[in-house]
Amino acid sequence: MANITETYQKFATLSPNKIAIHTSIQQITYNEWHQLINQTANWLHTQPSDTKTIGILLPNGIPFLQMFAGACKAGWIAAPFDMKWNLADLEKRVKLSNPSIIVTTSEIYNKFNSQIPNLKPMDECLQEIANYDSLSSIELEENLPFYVGFTSGTTGSPKAFIRSQDSWVASFDCNRFDFGLDESDQTLIPGALIHSHFLYGAISSLYLGGTVYLLEKFSPKTVLQMIDSSPLSTIYVVPTMIEALLREGIQVNKSIKILSSGAKWTEKSKIEFRQLFPEMTIYEFFGASELSFITVLSDPDGIEKVKTVGKPCYGVEIQIRRQNQELAKANETGKIYVRSKYIINGYFEENERVIHSIQDEDGWATVHDMGYIDEEGFLTINGREKNMILYGGINIFPEEIEKVISLHPSVEEVAVIGLSDQYWGQIVTAVITGQCTSFELKKFCKTYLSSYKIPRKWFFQNEMPYTTSGKIARAELIKQIELQVTKH
Repeated sequence: MANITETYQKFATLSPNKIAIHTSIQQITYNEWHQLINQTANWLHTQPSDTKTIGILLPNGIPFLQMFAGACKAGWIAAPFDMKWNLADLEKRVKLSNPSIIVTTSEIYNKFNSQIPNLKPMDECLQEIANYDSLSSIELEENLPFYVGFTSGTTGSPKAFIRSQDSWVASFDCNRFDFGLDESDQTLIPGALIHSHFLYGAISSLYLGGTVYLLEKFSPKTVLQMIDSSPLSTIYVVPTMIEALLREGIQVNKSIKILSSGAKWTEKSKIEFRQLFPEMTIYEFFGASELSFITVLSDPDGIEKVKTVGKPCYGVEIQIRRQNQELAKANETGKIYVRSKYIINGYFEENERVIHSIQDEDGWATVHDMGYIDEEGFLTINGREKNMILYGGINIFPEEIEKVISLHPSVEEVAVIGLSDQYWGQIVTAVITGQCTSFELKKFCKTYLSSYKIPRKWFFQNEMPYTTSGKIARAELIKQIELQVTKH
């Protein structure tokens, strides 16, 4: 049976003094890490619980990873909660996941103890854990669920999904085969562990026996300092971090793997990145919370096939289907379906422990992304089906237009939406943050886009509305813009 902590004993025996996790205030060896996870699992095993679910409401640090890995070792389910959520957002997710314990900081405990059930201060938990045996005697069932995640889509209303340990352990093969990672890697995790991209990066590195460098909070200056002073070989990033690093304007001539996910990396940003970081190797992988790894685009394909998201990852099959479910031809746009061992068990509703699978009888699943595969097997994403704009009977994907507009140097952020129109059905509308005019952006778009794809309406705002996961809240944005139109 697969368990994401199953290799800790091996590395504790073979390399007991090797650093497993390195933070600015603490280091822990593999021997200490193995013992700590056993103690945490033994502690959880004695806690009364119907759901065997632990909520983790902590900042980046060893205790966060300890609670997560300890829960997995104990056969419990971990539900990471974002410290940036307000009380209402937190309450929704607590009700959805129904944890028996929520480990948090003393500050949050004192603030929310009367409103959020089952909160427990981290310091108190750590004191209790220290009294437990550091040997493991827990027998687990097969293929246990271990991780509850939340996806808000564009509406901001949370959905809970659950994933099994087998799915993550199987996906660790992608680290080996697609990215060439192993126990020799020194991996920097600069982002918040609440996001699965960074949590996965840390846990997979520990499974492979590498060393994890963990930042308490992302800082481009700190990342550049660590690249200079630490023996880093790999960094997990999202494109917004790349933009922040580029703004520092410091050239780095060091060979490091960059693993990027979370959003499509713009062509302009890639060109600038290769100029400032010429020795770094870029791995851009496309995935979804529900599907995990889908495709990877690596050097040198990242230069020749820059508009694509790459080829299927190790162990992943992809189909493009027409509306009637027939398979599409090469270069024909359709809905993307994925089959692999990495897919979630499914979604579940509040107060209901029944899991609703997203896979069909043959194991295929979709999150309703639209795209096509070319003759060489590279996947291009056109956009989400639900974001599609229907303009006079023509399907337009806003993501394509956003990619173009984002190339303009004066545009900070862009969202393209469809506004209702009595004649056309929907009008292509651009919402921009940045110092530019609609005249210059229209002129810019004419170089890259067909005339019918160029936005007919332009709105300029100081900021965008966001979902709790940091994505632009399209539904909320459409409401805001429609309200502006009504007022005028």
